[in-house]
Amino acid sequence: MTSRMPPPLRPVRHELRFLLPPSLGAEAAHERGERLAAFLTRAADRPVEVSVASAYDALARDLLAGRVDAAWAPPFVCARVESMGARVVVRGVRDGVSVYRAALVCREDGPAHLEGLSGTRAVWVDEDLVAGYLLPLALLRARGMNPSKTFFSQTFAGSYRAALAAVAEGRADVTSAFAPARREARPDVTAIPEIAPEWASRFRVLAFTEEAPNDGVVVSPVSDPQALEVLERVLLTLGDTPEGRALLKEAFDADAIEPAPRLGYRALYRVALSTL
Repeated sequence: MTSRMPPPLRPVRHELRFLLPPSLGAEAAHERGERLAAFLTRAADRPVEVSVASAYDALARDLLAGRVDAAWAPPFVCARVESMGARVVVRGVRDGVSVYRAALVCREDGPAHLEGLSGTRAVWVDEDLVAGYLLPLALLRARGMNPSKTFFSQTFAGSYRAALAAVAEGRADVTSAFAPARREARPDVTAIPEIAPEWASRFRVLAFTEEAPNDGVVVSPVSDPQALEVLERVLLTLGDTPEGRALLKEAFDADAIEPAPRLGYRALYRVALSTL
């Protein structure tokens, strides 16, 4: 009688793997990732690898499978993986609030109103991005417009900058951009001057959308809980030093980090359903 050999144990990883999203463009994200990795490695007292996801669906799969330990993810991805066992531990705070919205924008010489979008070419960032796709489509549907019938074409550029470039250069007519939450006694603005300052004067806002929770850091349900607790503590103290505050802005486009409420993102599935 032969005895079965036990399956080989998987080697234990001592480093933490952290993913950044692709929305700001690969080159900028890689540069910021290197600085973030160096900071987190020192603060957590263990190696931290930071890389850039190729796409949002790949980011979600890697988190759920444990190929990465944590990721900075847009709200819809947070909602998706949260409902499948992952946990959002912290979320970004921008201009004192933890929600944001999107702006539907066109060139200065483009349509003056939403009703003028018929037959135009739309370029979006990514189908899983709330400000870059889901909120603008929900806005159009709320106004009684069917995007698949309104637009002559709809394509995806992969990053905000690439989408803005397509409109600025005349390859598309309309896109969406991240915008801060509405604040009393403050003008309505978008993030275009930060994302693509050289083209900012070429754009005009057609409409602002409803608000959604900010991006957050999601942790894998199969990663080492103690290591993830250390990472969470480090992230919550990013705003305590000048270097950390600079990284908050560069890597996360945030002014601060706060603990995220449990299951705080799942309501966003209503937004996703409205775009089907």
